Amino acid sequence: MESTINIEDMTCGHCVESVTKALEGLPGVSEVTVLLEEKCAELSYDEAKVGLSELTKAVEDAGFTVS
Repeated sequence: MESTINIEDMTCGHCVESVTKALEGLPGVSEVTVLLEEKCAELSYDEAKVGLSELTKAVEDAGFTVS
């Protein structure tokens, strides 16, 4: 499955790194690309292992707002 998550509050490379690390740490996530200027994360994941709500929670737990 491929999805794009819109993320507010990202302002720098450290933010990108934090979001990337949060998403890559979840089981079933195979690819993550976080785009600072577009304020989003594009990812590929296995729906049988992780859902969109878990992905959203990981980003929010890292301190960012999902819109």
